[in-house]
Amino acid sequence: MKSHEPAISRAASSRVLGVVAAFVFQVLAIADGELRKLLRDPTEVLTRSIQPILWLLVFGQVFTRVRAIPTGALRYLDFMAPGVLAQSVLFTAIFYGIAIIWERDLGILHKMLVSPAYRSALVLGKAASAGVRGLTQTAIIYAVTLLLGVRVRLAALPMFGVLVAVLLGSAVFSTFSLAIACIVKTRERFMGIGQVLTMPLFFASNAIYPIEMMPGWLQVIARGNPLTYLVDALRALMVEGGRSAFGLGLDLGVQLITLTILVVIAGRLYPSVVR
Repeated sequence: MKSHEPAISRAASSRVLGVVAAFVFQVLAIADGELRKLLRDPTEVLTRSIQPILWLLVFGQVFTRVRAIPTGALRYLDFMAPGVLAQSVLFTAIFYGIAIIWERDLGILHKMLVSPAYRSALVLGKAASAGVRGLTQTAIIYAVTLLLGVRVRLAALPMFGVLVAVLLGSAVFSTFSLAIACIVKTRERFMGIGQVLTMPLFFASNAIYPIEMMPGWLQVIARGNPLTYLVDALRALMVEGGRSAFGLGLDLGVQLITLTILVVIAGRLYPSVVR
């Protein structure tokens, strides 16, 4: 029996590696298809950049002069810039779920669901493509903040950290969006729920003011809001003098755990959208 144990172990390892390789291939295939859509219509990225740019140009410039919000050693514009980037990630990703409703109506989703692909790979592939969309928003926000004189960190390591945080944040909110789309199943209901969710998520975070300024009940909500941890990570990584209130490990850990939970939930809900 002992002579057969190494062979059995190798066979089991090969099966595991095969499953992992198939899963990764499926994720990349779905992401590639989604990114091809973006390349055919890049105007979507530009139009979604207008709102965060206006926040920086108008709201940020005004409140920097007023100095009504205590931001410590940071100018208000510097304090706000990471929050605006997080807002851009949120607003781009939260409506991502409408894509599967369109795919259902066009019959594309039915073809995906009868394929041998893992449901979680379908969800994670879409999350990965949403992350790339978030990176395009990051490039635009960085360009605007530099023009406005925000003291942005341009060293390689902090910028890499920003990219990781944006990828995770985009994946979290796009997967959340997919789960909602699987439940509501119609474009009209989805758009209504998406519009209801975006502002509460944004304002119940530390994006444009410190958590310490909030009333106690809102602080509790803010600490349970994934956007708060995305903003906290970006603030520590993106601007000179920025500090993380929770620690980068916790910020990224919360994003990763939230993403894992949402991928499992969305993967289970995914087939229900065609019913």
